[in-house]
Amino acid sequence: MQLGKKNSDLERYIYLINLLDHNETLFYKTIMSDPAQYLPIIYDPTIGEACIKFGHIFRNPKGMYISIKRKGQIKEILQNWPEKDVRFICVTDGGRILGLGDLGANGMGIPIGKLQLYTAAAGVPPKQLLPIYIDAGTNNNELIQDPLYLGIKQSRPSTEELYSFVDEFVEAVQKVFPLCCIHFEDWTGVDAVHLLKRYRNDVSCYNDDIQGTASITVVGLFNAMKITGQNFSDQRILFLGAGSAGIGIANLIVTSMMEEGLSKEEAQSKIWLFNTQGLLESNRSDLKDFQRPYAHENAPIKDFVEAIESIKPTAIIGVSTVGKLFTQKVIEAISQVNDRPLIFALSNPTEHAECTAEEAYNWSKVKLSLLEGCSSQKLYTKT
Repeated sequence: MQLGKKNSDLERYIYLINLLDHNETLFYKTIMSDPAQYLPIIYDPTIGEACIKFGHIFRNPKGMYISIKRKGQIKEILQNWPEKDVRFICVTDGGRILGLGDLGANGMGIPIGKLQLYTAAAGVPPKQLLPIYIDAGTNNNELIQDPLYLGIKQSRPSTEELYSFVDEFVEAVQKVFPLCCIHFEDWTGVDAVHLLKRYRNDVSCYNDDIQGTASITVVGLFNAMKITGQNFSDQRILFLGAGSAGIGIANLIVTSMMEEGLSKEEAQSKIWLFNTQGLLESNRSDLKDFQRPYAHENAPIKDFVEAIESIKPTAIIGVSTVGKLFTQKVIEAISQVNDRPLIFALSNPTEHAECTAEEAYNWSKVKLSLLEGCSSQKLYTKT
C-alpha cells in the first residue's frame, strides 16, 4: 500500500532501500514475493537513475569504499568487515556504469543492487555478500564539483597505478576471504577485458559485463535456432558496439561455434563489429588488441545499414549504449536479407536500448503464429 502511493520508481527504490536498512528479512520477503514487479525497481532500469543521483538520495552506507589513497592497507581494511565468511564480492571502480559512463562513487549502487539480486533470485545469504567500490577518482568533472559527491575528488590515475592497486586488492581478498569469488562489474571496457585476462587463470573471478552478458546472449541465440531451424555455426553476426560486452559475446559465440566443428578462425570470420568509427576492418589503425580478431579484410563502411547490406548478417546485436540506433531503416535492412531476422537490443538502462520489442516486430513485419491471440500490450510487456 505504501509503495503504491509513491509517485515514481525512484521514490519506490528509496523506500525499499530504507526498508532494507531497518528490516532485511522483510525487504527480501517483499522482493521475492513478486520479482517481476520489484526487480525493475531495485535494479535495472531504476538503478540507472538511482546511480546518477546516488549522493543526493544517500541514506546509510552499504558495503566498503576503498580509496586508492589507502594503498598498502587494503588487507587491514577488508579485515574490518564484520562478516568473516564472504563468498562473493561485487566490485566496481564506477568507470562505465550501465550506458551512463563514468559515475565514480555514484556507481556503488550497481554492486549493491547486483548482490541484492544474488539473494532475491538465487537465495544466497546476504551475510556472504560484500559490495565494494574501488575509489580511484573520476574524470566526470560535474561530479567533482558536486558538494554531495561521496568519492574522492580527483582525476583517475594512470592505468599502471590503477592495476597495481587492483593487484593489491585481489591479493588481499585471497588472504582475508579465501573462499570468495570476485565479481567485476561496470569497469571501463579496456580495463574490464585486461583485468579479467590478468586474473581469470589464478583466482576465482569473473566479469559480468563480459561473461554474464555473453552467456545470456548465446542462450538467446541457441533458442532462436529452435525457431529458425538453422545451425548455430551457420550464423553471421554483426555487432553495433565493439566494447567489452560485444567482445565478450563474440568470444563466447566463437567458442560455441567451435563446439559445432568450426576452427577458431572460421568462427571469428562469421563475426563483424561496427563502432562509432564504422566497420572494424583490417586496415584500421585505431583498434584495441582484443578487437583485432574481428577486423576482417573489407572496404571501409561508415553506415550501419550499408554494413548490413554488404555483410548480410543473420543477427544484429546492439551493445552500443546509445538508444534508438536500430532505426526503422536498420530493421528493414536486416529483414530484407532474412526471413526471420534476429535482433538483440541489449544496451541499458532501458532508454539506451537500440530499439524496443514493439519497434522490432512492427518494422520487420514478422508474423509470429505462436503469438496469435496475444494482445499487443501483453506481447510487448512480456518481451
